[in-house]
Amino acid sequence: MLVFILRRLWQMLPTMGGVVLLVFILFNWVGGDPAYLLAGKMANAADIANIRRQLGTDQPYLVQLGIFARQILTFDFGNSWSTGEPVAHIIASRLGPSLTVLLPLTILESALGIALALALAFVRGSLTDRAVMVACTVGMSISILVYIIVFQYWLAYRLGLFPVQGWGESLGQNLLRYASLPILIGLAVSIAPTLRLYRSFVLDEAGQDYVRTARAKGLPERRILWVHVLRNAAIPIVTYVMASLPSLLIGAFLLERFFGIPGIGREVILAVERSDFPVIKAITVYVAAATMLFNLLTDLLYQALDPRVQLS
Repeated sequence: MLVFILRRLWQMLPTMGGVVLLVFILFNWVGGDPAYLLAGKMANAADIANIRRQLGTDQPYLVQLGIFARQILTFDFGNSWSTGEPVAHIIASRLGPSLTVLLPLTILESALGIALALALAFVRGSLTDRAVMVACTVGMSISILVYIIVFQYWLAYRLGLFPVQGWGESLGQNLLRYASLPILIGLAVSIAPTLRLYRSFVLDEAGQDYVRTARAKGLPERRILWVHVLRNAAIPIVTYVMASLPSLLIGAFLLERFFGIPGIGREVILAVERSDFPVIKAITVYVAAATMLFNLLTDLLYQALDPRVQLS
């Protein structure tokens, strides 16, 4: 296994190099001259030249690429153009609030999705199964903005069950008070597509030959679903969950924006609005690296779920 991990890490280097090169090209050739963004409308040529010298954008492109690579290796992307705060501190301080919302949401979504998918597989083809699928289709047709506005208005503003916005200092306060409603909204939005997907995984396994053999041996249907079917359906489920984790950090920006949560998604939106290139570049590179690492972890989990899987 150690050889497999080392080989996969080595194979990540060309991919990561391609990501770095693509990000460098986009921000240097397509993104415009950052000196004009920082100097403002009233700046003169001397001010713009001074800013270019400070940023290193007056250097040849190979030198700038080397500077960018050094920033990635040292985890030092300099300071934010809009706030002057170190980019590394911005990401480190914003990661905690995002994970406070996304980790419980992912756990609840996966557990509830698996349980409901197995329950629907047990009554597949029935009126209950069809009614739940229709409800999932309706739920998927509603925009997340509608969920946010309705839940925030009724549960937070009118009934006072949750705070409308805010974020505290302690983990317990944030998790139990401020993050509860965003987690509830995220679960309401994501459970419909997750349930439909997990149900298809479970039903696909339920039609295999080993399931028919288990039924022929007289095993109870519940045991077949929870032991045999679930174990084999877990592989595509793990693939879906692990592949979606890095993108969740960015994808939750609406929840973070509406509820005032100082997370990564909200920071990305603010950075885009301010043309804060150092923050955007850093988050882009880190998300790409996290995606590759999660893919490696997914392969390792395959063997843990199914010993027949050989890592090579």
